[in-house]
Amino acid sequence: MIHTVLFDLDGTLIDTNNLILTSFQYTLDRYFPGKFTREDLIPFIGESLEESFGSVSRKLTHEMVAVYREHNSRYHDKLVKEFPQVRETLIELKAEGCALGVVSTKKRDMVERGLNLMHMSDFFETVVTSDDVTRLKPDPEPVEKAMSALSAQKDSTIMVGDSPADILAGENAHVLTAAVGWSLKGRSMLERLNPDYLLNSMNDLLGIVRTADVKL
Repeated sequence: MIHTVLFDLDGTLIDTNNLILTSFQYTLDRYFPGKFTREDLIPFIGESLEESFGSVSRKLTHEMVAVYREHNSRYHDKLVKEFPQVRETLIELKAEGCALGVVSTKKRDMVERGLNLMHMSDFFETVVTSDDVTRLKPDPEPVEKAMSALSAQKDSTIMVGDSPADILAGENAHVLTAAVGWSLKGRSMLERLNPDYLLNSMNDLLGIVRTADVKL
């Protein structure tokens, strides 16, 4: 049985997809009007802002990150939504005795803002953000830091996320991985990463937690 479940936040627990894409579009349109379509922005999801904007312009990276964060903060509460079955699944996982954590590439203030807005903070015993590590996902450091805080074992831990960085971070930390089928990245792309599980709905996780063979 799985005893520890670690979740990415954006695109996994809470639906920030529209917020993220809108913030990217606003920022890039300011500096490169008409150059980027909404579809062009999907690959940026799951990366750090520095990586995303750095791939567009090294010179303007820090300036664009600041513009993005201001827009994202301004529209956050209006655009963020909860994904179906998330709350019910978290309740059941806690009832099963699972230790739960969040592992996010975002800064702590925005992670906590999203969790508080969705009234999810009390479910999680640890939250690891970009402020807490020196290397971001797909490096295993954030996953390992969350596991350390929860006294978790590799063979009974699963990392759940919507991006390649989440799956690779879990693999690099030698834990089980689950990709969410509702990722904007696309189901087929996540399948190519060979996660241990692919969720159609968040409550699929309940059966996995109860019956999964631990990773050896």
